Amino acid sequence: MNDTLAELLAPIRKFLHCSTPSAWIEAACQNQALLLADHANCEKKAASTAMNLMYKYTDRPELLKKMSQLAREELLHFQQVVELMQARGVRYEGVSASRYAASLRALSESKGEAQLVDTLLIGAIIEARSCERFAALAPHLDEELAKFYRSLLKSEARHYEDYLSLASEYAPAAGVDVDERLQAFLAAEAVLVTSDDSQFRFHSGAPH
Repeated sequence: MNDTLAELLAPIRKFLHCSTPSAWIEAACQNQALLLADHANCEKKAASTAMNLMYKYTDRPELLKKMSQLAREELLHFQQVVELMQARGVRYEGVSASRYAASLRALSESKGEAQLVDTLLIGAIIEARSCERFAALAPHLDEELAKFYRSLLKSEARHYEDYLSLASEYAPAAGVDVDERLQAFLAAEAVLVTSDDSQFRFHSGAPH
C-alpha cells in the first residue's frame, strides 16, 4: 500500500473499534462471486440512502449537495462492479441482505432530528468499514480486482467524512451528543463484525 492510501486509511482505522477478522478475509477470497454480487448491492443501497435523504430533507443545501455527489459516485461504483462481474462471467443476482445495516439501524431513533443524526452516523460507519475492508482485501486478490478496490478508497473515505460532518452539524439542534451516540453505534458495529455469522456478505461477521 502506498503512502497516500496509508495516510487516507489511518483515521478510519482509528475511528473503527476493530479490524476485519482474518476469517472473513479468507471467506471473501473463497467466495468472490458472492462478494462481488453483494458489493454491487451495497453500492446500490448506498445510492438509495443518499437519494432518500435528499427527498426527505429538501431544506438543507449542504446535505443536498453532499448526498447528490455521493449518490452519483455510488451508482458509478455499482456500474463498475457489474461490468467487472460481466467480464469475469459472474452473473449478477440478488442476494439477501446481511444483518449488519439492519442491526445498526435498529438502534437508531425513529423520528425527528435525532433520527437524521443517527442515520448520518450509521452512514459514516458503513462507509468507514467499506474502506477498511477494501484495503484489507486488496493484498489477497488478483491484480485487477485489487486495483479496483484500492481505486474506491478515496471517494468512500470522503463519503465517511461527509456523513460525519453533516451529523456533527445537525446534532446541536437535535440535542444529540455526537460522541456518545457514535461510540454506542461503533461498539455495536464491532460486535457485528467480529462475532460468528451464519452467512457471508460484504459487511457480515466472520462466517462459521
